[in-house]
Amino acid sequence: MPSERFLVVDDDDVFRGVLKRALSKRGYQVLDAPDVETALALAQQCQEHHEEILWASIDLKMQQASGLTLIEPLLALHPQCRMVMLTGYSSIATAVEAIKLGAVNYLCKPADTQEILAALAHPEANPETEVAEQPPSVNRLTWEHIQKVLQEHEGNISATARALGMHRRTLQRKLQKRPVRQ
Repeated sequence: MPSERFLVVDDDDVFRGVLKRALSKRGYQVLDAPDVETALALAQQCQEHHEEILWASIDLKMQQASGLTLIEPLLALHPQCRMVMLTGYSSIATAVEAIKLGAVNYLCKPADTQEILAALAHPEANPETEVAEQPPSVNRLTWEHIQKVLQEHEGNISATARALGMHRRTLQRKLQKRPVRQ
C-alpha cells in the first residue's frame, strides 16, 4: 500500500528540501514544488493517475503567485486534502483569508515538521489559548492594516498605495521589511 501523499510548496529551496526529507522519514510520499504553477501541475498529474494528495504545506509569499491562489484549485482537484499555510509575513488578514479559502491552519515561520503535522492533525480551535496582556504596537497594527488593504486589492501594490494614500515606493519599502513583532 502506497504511503500518503504530502505536497510541500515553498520557494525557499533549503526549507522545502529539509521539510521533504523530514516528512519522507516519517513515511509520507512527498511531492514538492517551488511555486503555485508547478504545484498545480503535480496535483493534476496525481488526479489523472487517481492518486490522492491528502496533506499540503503551502508558503504564503512566493516569487510569483501567492500561496493563497493555490488553496481553491488544489481542493477542487483533491477535496480530501488538508492544508496548512506557512508564512514569515503573518497578518490577521492573510490568516483569515487562508482559512476562509479552505486551509485548516496557519503557522508563522519558522515552523518545524512537528508543528506542521500537529497543525494538520488538530485544526480545531483551542478555547484555552492565552490572550495577550499587552495590545499590539502601533507599528504592528500598521503592518496588519497594510496587509488587509493589500489583500483587498488582490496584491496590487499601486491600488493599495492609492487606497492608503501613500507613494507606491514607500509602500514597497514597507512591504520588503519583516513584519513587526507583537
